[in-house]
Amino acid sequence: MEVSQSKAMHPTQNLPSSELSKLLDSYREFVETELYPIDLKVVQGPFRSYLPQLNELREKAKNLGLFAPHLDKESGGLDLSLSDFARVSEILGTSPLGHYVCNCQAPDIGNMELLELFGSGWQKETFLHPLQKGKIRSCFAMTEPANAGSNPVVLSTTATREGDSYVINGHKWFTTAADGATFTIVMAVTNPEAESPYQRASMILVPLDNPGFSLIRNIPIMGEEGEDYLSHAEVKFENCRVSTDHLIGKEGQGFALAQERLGPGRIHHCMRWIGICERVFDMMCRRAVSRELLPGKPLAEKQSVQNWIAESRAEINASRLMVLNVASRMQDLGSKAVKEEISTIKFYVADVLMKVIDRAIQVHGALGVTDDTLLSFWYRHERGARIYDGPDEVHKASLAKSILKKYRPQ
Repeated sequence: MEVSQSKAMHPTQNLPSSELSKLLDSYREFVETELYPIDLKVVQGPFRSYLPQLNELREKAKNLGLFAPHLDKESGGLDLSLSDFARVSEILGTSPLGHYVCNCQAPDIGNMELLELFGSGWQKETFLHPLQKGKIRSCFAMTEPANAGSNPVVLSTTATREGDSYVINGHKWFTTAADGATFTIVMAVTNPEAESPYQRASMILVPLDNPGFSLIRNIPIMGEEGEDYLSHAEVKFENCRVSTDHLIGKEGQGFALAQERLGPGRIHHCMRWIGICERVFDMMCRRAVSRELLPGKPLAEKQSVQNWIAESRAEINASRLMVLNVASRMQDLGSKAVKEEISTIKFYVADVLMKVIDRAIQVHGALGVTDDTLLSFWYRHERGARIYDGPDEVHKASLAKSILKKYRPQ
């Protein structure tokens, strides 16, 4: 488990600046001309009614050479380094549809990277390759309603070995995009007697047509249930039987695999959040200059609004520089060498995201809390940024302990 995901999935050589600039321009034009005109209508839903149109856009992205940018060229991607993909991810993040249309959306992107690194030949042929081509979707089942997600070593879901099969029993939720997915990767306890709690769980592939799997509901997020890709499911595994060849890696390696998945995943999240911030910032500025309190007296003249705009600009710029620096170091040194920096960007950028969205809502006034703009959608669905992949408090505590350790007597 010493393999660095970032090195294995992405070359360390970035594109020449001129090539990267042209590529980013292509993504920007595609997102602004194809996605901006429809994204509000799509998130207002119902999402499934727009799937034919979104599938056409996916084909267009393929034809333009913009599909699956995180993959190598043999797999149909662009062979981008982690830091170059981060730049692309920011642009895609400016629309709620960007990553989905270009087939680099969570949780699929993490599952692709996981299977590329640790999947067997059969697993790659059956699950990975269709996923890379955008023919199917997947999900990831780890969080449990009965246990604190901030302490992921505490799991109740079990996978008991019976001959050549695993029998899985457990209750999961916030299994993002399970509705309409073809398979899940489930984290389950296979070695309960292992001395280290970090060696008790394993990752197992489960096709969702398995009779032992059930989708209980799509969980309402601040009142919005969602469907298909735009949803978070509560699911159960009840005597769910799969053959042992569905195990990813080896028994007891679940948490080691999860760490390989999480490092680059946090880069992906942070750059997407920065993209959201940029779109929201643009909306806030446009509203500030167009909304008049009195004739000839726009909101933009108010000092509070000016402060929000200035602070947002500084915080977004700082976030971008922090994340790109971590991405560059991660692709050279691996996730483990920059774990403190990963924790730092996770809580810092999530906080900036919510501040910028909140300021934009305030500038929009009553309009900001309606579903007539994207602000309410992002506020609902991105508030979880400070919780998932480790809550702010855990990342801050981990970072502080690591810093203080250097100050204590040896």
